[in-house]
Amino acid sequence: MGETPAFDEAAALRAHAERVAQLCRPGAVARHLSQAPDGCLPQRIETHLSTLLLYPERVLKLKKPLCRPFVDFSTTALREAACRHELRLNRRAAPQLYLDVLPVCHTPDGLRLGAATVPDGAVLHGAVPDGAVLDWAVLMRRFDARQGFDHLARAGQLQPAQVDALAAEVARFHALLAPAPAGFGSAERTRHWPRDNLRELAALLPRQGAGAAARLARLAQLADWTEARGAALAALIEQRRAGGRVRECHGDLHLGNIVWAGGAPLLFDALEFNPALRHIDTLGDLAFCFMDLHAHGLPRLAWRFVSAALEAADDHAALPLLGWWAAYRAAVRAKVALLAGDEPGGPGGPAGQPALARADALLALALRLGPQQAAAPRLVLMMGLSGSGKSRVAAALAEGLGGVRLRSDVERKRLFGLAADARGGAALGLYTPEANRRTHARLHALAEGALRAGVPVVLDAASLRRSERDAVRALAARLGLPFTLVLCEAPEALLRERLAQRAARGDDASDAGPELLHWQQGLAEWPDAAEAAEAAARPDTAVAAAGAAGAPDARLADVPGGAAGRADIRRLDTAAAQGQAWPQQVEAWLADWWVARAGPAGRPAGSPPPA
Repeated sequence: MGETPAFDEAAALRAHAERVAQLCRPGAVARHLSQAPDGCLPQRIETHLSTLLLYPERVLKLKKPLCRPFVDFSTTALREAACRHELRLNRRAAPQLYLDVLPVCHTPDGLRLGAATVPDGAVLHGAVPDGAVLDWAVLMRRFDARQGFDHLARAGQLQPAQVDALAAEVARFHALLAPAPAGFGSAERTRHWPRDNLRELAALLPRQGAGAAARLARLAQLADWTEARGAALAALIEQRRAGGRVRECHGDLHLGNIVWAGGAPLLFDALEFNPALRHIDTLGDLAFCFMDLHAHGLPRLAWRFVSAALEAADDHAALPLLGWWAAYRAAVRAKVALLAGDEPGGPGGPAGQPALARADALLALALRLGPQQAAAPRLVLMMGLSGSGKSRVAAALAEGLGGVRLRSDVERKRLFGLAADARGGAALGLYTPEANRRTHARLHALAEGALRAGVPVVLDAASLRRSERDAVRALAARLGLPFTLVLCEAPEALLRERLAQRAARGDDASDAGPELLHWQQGLAEWPDAAEAAEAAARPDTAVAAAGAAGAPDARLADVPGGAAGRADIRRLDTAAAQGQAWPQQVEAWLADWWVARAGPAGRPAGSPPPA
């Protein structure tokens, strides 16, 4: 028997280009593209793994015949299998986009899409019989690429509400997935992929020229940290696998694979070519979005996304993995940038310099999210009556600090097995002394876990009793971390108006109404001079009064008795912001203030990366 000829990738890619050219002929695919006018020629897009033909209403996607360390599309059978995997995987989250898998057949008039009439494989030797299958294509419904999250992010049009919807959708998607088979997601296999990716990235980088030595040194730093941090996380990785957190995920969830369609985010183009790269910890999907929001200069939206997604999935225990996975994802995209730059007509151009510059930026991001990430978290505790704007200010502070928000309303209901928007909590005993004790114990445990992972925490709770505030101060003191109390106030009429509006919307985790507000007013123990003085006695500790977000007539007041203490008490004049987008402006200002207080040692992830 003769040996199987070695795969000639260059020849295979030439044949692929010829097949694509034939499919671009008028009429070659018309039967499947009824919306295309006669003679309509497709727009052609090349990626490092596929060729896409875009028609007015449909898209054809063909796999390139490649054989790389991470993917093998070298035969027709392998490409067919990949197309069928792509259809199955993507119909989980975007069934309206993924329509069919179609054969590319030989006919006397050239290639056409159609049903195969001879067995695949008949074309291996000699002449190509009519009807033989030469390739396979995925048929998709075309969407508006301008609504891709990558396009929206670059245009400065990606909205917080869209990021919130994405967090909810990713959590929903993951919740529907079964735990992966036992062969996937072990610590050793999980650590293997970043290790291999960095080796492949190093092989693509130039060894000579301006900046080459410094670039390779940065890559070596990242490789050393990835190995050491991966070893430190091995026990947690195994624990999460045993707990069912390894699932058949999306696997390639960067912003370019998310589109806003029909008022909701759609996750598409899941990773089909290697099962091990998609049977991963669910945090791996979150980390890709998180990293790519940073890469697009949107660090606050990155933290907003992670905070909301982990809350929805009840998975704050994943936070120690976030930096390691995010650095890996950035390094993956650096490699993809270089591979795309090598493609004919790819984004790197003839010289490849733009691709190298992109890879440099992503490598720098990997370092910022990984080994250069400063472990200087802060614990912030909110205080105020219901309707005073705590949650909006807390969200802004968490985003600006580069941390997570923990909501007492959500965690209280979770303890009782209720959804965040469930109602009737008082009748179910959610507000008894024992329920309060359990809720605060859970919040403290979640906060401690996040802080020990180096992630700042904003506790979003009423904190009306001095004992509740003292317990959180004690937690910060035990961990040796700075603590801040933020008091939000607003006139009573405005509080009641907000509570009524919130109840009418029915979209908030809080059960607060007029009765609860009246009860809170009777038990509130406002900070006095003694509490302010105790706070000021610890370095890096502040008691601040912050304006309630949501209305321009919110009253901003000093902490009662604060002037007698040494606390850093700030006054905000909301009248100065009249006529502007007041809530967003004040939230951003507060977030900037906390980042500024962190100083040069603050977390780089909490501020925009260099342009």
